[in-house]
Amino acid sequence: MKYKDKFAHLHVHTEYSLLDGSIKIKDLISRTKELGMDSIAITDHGSMFGVIQFYKEAKKQGINPIIGSEVYVAIDKYTDKEPKDKSQYHLILLAENQEGYQNLMKIVSEAYVNGFYYKPRVDHDILRKYSKGIIALSACLGGEVPRHILNNNIEKAEEIALKYKEIFGENNFFLELQDAGMEDDDQRDVNRELRKMSEKLDIGLVATNDIHYLKREDALVHDVLLCIQTGKTVDEEKRMRFPTNEFYLKSPDEMKEIFSNDIKALENTAWIADRCKIEIDFDTLHLPEYSVPNGFSNKEYLKFLILKGLKERYGNITEEINERFKYEFNTIIEMGYTDYFLIVWDFIRFARENEIMVGPGRGSAAGSIVSYALGIIDIDPLEYGLIFERFLNPERISMPDIDIDFCYERREEVIEYVVQKYGEDRVAQIVTFGTMAARGAIRDVGRAINMSYGKVDFIAKQIPMAIGMTIEKALDIN
Repeated sequence: MKYKDKFAHLHVHTEYSLLDGSIKIKDLISRTKELGMDSIAITDHGSMFGVIQFYKEAKKQGINPIIGSEVYVAIDKYTDKEPKDKSQYHLILLAENQEGYQNLMKIVSEAYVNGFYYKPRVDHDILRKYSKGIIALSACLGGEVPRHILNNNIEKAEEIALKYKEIFGENNFFLELQDAGMEDDDQRDVNRELRKMSEKLDIGLVATNDIHYLKREDALVHDVLLCIQTGKTVDEEKRMRFPTNEFYLKSPDEMKEIFSNDIKALENTAWIADRCKIEIDFDTLHLPEYSVPNGFSNKEYLKFLILKGLKERYGNITEEINERFKYEFNTIIEMGYTDYFLIVWDFIRFARENEIMVGPGRGSAAGSIVSYALGIIDIDPLEYGLIFERFLNPERISMPDIDIDFCYERREEVIEYVVQKYGEDRVAQIVTFGTMAARGAIRDVGRAINMSYGKVDFIAKQIPMAIGMTIEKALDIN
């Protein structure tokens, strides 16, 4: 059989499940390869923050990246700002193809933009709307089907299982078997009912391990993370903790030993992994086209604006200015950034014409005489000897980065102008993902392990105050 003796992990939390997963993506991919597997999923809680880093690293190491997320499904309508039932269920979603990847992004974005209530949430209606190209798994004991089983409501569990089968389609919803060696009978009871349900409802089984750390010995570090998350210390008895040290990246042989009577559930993981193939394009520009006045091409209009701006800025255009302009302009045209500069010029022009305060510009864009001529930057690169290549370089193919500051009280007007002009689907605001800085991490861990403040403070102050400083770098310095 094609999938005999093959296995893929489909339920994996990385460091992007902040304070819940402790696995660095590079280590995850390396360990996957070391254990002889050729595919691995990323299913962080409610988010897709780690997807691009995960995808690139997996491709680099020759591993098939399965893009997914463990979403939170609201019990009430996901948009309810004060839901009567504040709990939610877990559900694993995996992108099978390009359409599934697009739909997964829509689901997760919808959860954050319109469904956020302590956590980003969705509901059955949103899942149905964006179900195409997605494979779903019933998740851990926090999943909707397992939760009804635990509540001794088998009829409701079956009803929900059939509903998910109908939402995602035949062979696109699977019941998830897990076994982390817990002493209580909850997981065993759930697994027993899931096996019966699989046969009765003709829904496939998959074997997963709900991975939160890389190796068995990392369980202690993960426990400290949980303490930081919950504001507890490791020596407190009544606190959230994982019941065993089995939530790590297990080898295929370990999984076969655990699920020796569920061979089909093991093989289904490889089947799903084989189906989940997506390609993320990092090379094609997806800029909207700027609509220029009649009689101009985009290239001609950009040149017209630049020459007009140079005369306003300098008055007399010297040979030095003209040569710098021609070099920069030709580079911009050759690299395909004509519309990029027109668009940036346009919304800065809008802000100034509407008396919205605009900063002088920051970063490497200050090295561009074109940016100066267009009024994007208010710093003369010739006067200060600033270099254009730091901003835009044909040998380093990446989008130019122009940092512009708008008055915080009115910047929404600028954003709304861009949305209205270019379309809502062409404008996005960038999310920032917070990580633990070196000194802060030391202090958080110190509190979690109940170390005295004096000791923690002394250790934390051994780490130099510098941008990008890590504990590893600090150890090298000291």
